[in-house]
Amino acid sequence: MNLPALPDRRAALRPDAPALTDDGVDLSNARFLEAVRRAAASLRGRGVGVGDVVAVRLPNTADLVVTLFAAWRLGAALTPVNPSLTLDEVTYQLADAGAKVLVTDRPFDGPACAVVPVGEFADGAGADIEPVDADPDALALVIYTSGTTGRPKGVMLDHANLRAMCGMVIDALELTEADHSLLILPLFHVNGIVVSVLAPLLAGGRTTVAGRFDAGSFFTRIENARPTYFSAVPTIYTMLAGLPEDVHPDTSSVRFGICGAAPASVELLARFEARYGIPIVEGYGLSEGTCASTLNPVAGQRKPGTVGLPMPGQSIRIRRADGGDAPAGETGEIVVSGPNVMRGYLNRPEETATTVLDGWLRTGDIGRLDADGYLILVDRVKDMIIRGGENIYPKEIETVVYQLPEIREAAVVGRPDPVYGEQPILFVALAADSSLDEEAIRRYVRKGLAKYKLPVSISILDELPKNAVGKIDKPALRHLDAQMR
Repeated sequence: MNLPALPDRRAALRPDAPALTDDGVDLSNARFLEAVRRAAASLRGRGVGVGDVVAVRLPNTADLVVTLFAAWRLGAALTPVNPSLTLDEVTYQLADAGAKVLVTDRPFDGPACAVVPVGEFADGAGADIEPVDADPDALALVIYTSGTTGRPKGVMLDHANLRAMCGMVIDALELTEADHSLLILPLFHVNGIVVSVLAPLLAGGRTTVAGRFDAGSFFTRIENARPTYFSAVPTIYTMLAGLPEDVHPDTSSVRFGICGAAPASVELLARFEARYGIPIVEGYGLSEGTCASTLNPVAGQRKPGTVGLPMPGQSIRIRRADGGDAPAGETGEIVVSGPNVMRGYLNRPEETATTVLDGWLRTGDIGRLDADGYLILVDRVKDMIIRGGENIYPKEIETVVYQLPEIREAAVVGRPDPVYGEQPILFVALAADSSLDEEAIRRYVRKGLAKYKLPVSISILDELPKNAVGKIDKPALRHLDAQMR
């Protein structure tokens, strides 16, 4: 599975079969290979070669995927840049990654590296550049974590990581050449790259790259493109479940949807499945683990409220505070091992050493395994609230709140308190036309939570803030609370 040669292999086997589509282009395997060759020729003309890093700052388009394979063809690695970052943030990433060039569709005045306009690829000639035979240890991707404090960290993923992860995804999702993914997550995130692009293309299938997600047009795209699966975050499922009742799309082509990046409530997934007839498999993973570490089976027992079983070839342990293994049902930090665990954080050996211990990735997430080995997420270590010596897990409170059908989104964060250290506070967004108020929410949660877990403040917002990959932005909520007090 030499990733740089994938376009060549597909073109040789089925030149006219579809490979990659976006809002503007429809590339067969042969045309995909031609586009990659042109882009590789352009990058080589800018001095890109083995061991270099190519940065790409583009919206979700086929051009971004072409750039990825062009960089790999030359033996370079790719670092995708979030298009919404500021000039300072982009400059930092380019410098930290040591990028040789930046491929983009807009002007860039930063000092870090040379700029390659993406239009240059289409205008160039496709030189006969043969793909490198990538060393498994060669750097393939540098994915920057969003980071809640300080500067983002570059997660180094090599070709061995990607080969292993793609194989796991193909096996777990039972992907074949008949599969067609609809990409709606950002391509600067490893989920979009692995689950929605690399895995289906390696399996012989195809990818349709959607532009910016829009709930109102999503099912029209499903009906027109006829994908077999898509991957999304809870926020997207919430928006789709909240569409007007007269929306009755044809979803018969879709085998399943994947839910990841953040925990989803059991009620949300049940509501979505019942309305649209699309089974949802919930999974869990990190960029540091090349995307996914657990997944509920596509064909097999799916357990609502869990994020499934370990992916093929991976092991999951629950680590107690003393470093020992917790038994089934006991809570602790989730640690992961397997060939998908990152090489480390770029330029940060100390942080790498504290995150990967003897081959085990410390996730910073709290969870437990049930008797059947299914993983149940409890919370993030950093999000845990300690109130007067009592540990409070925000997800536990959020789970109770989500039982109210009028709640569209909920998030609990800690507020500093001079007496107790921290107190839980709740932010919610309501479903359309809901008349629910703070006191009604407070009355409900009293029934399901111990007194010390009750939120001391409840705020109703139109929308909860999100980060770049669609997760609810808890640091932003903490900042908002500080401003409101």
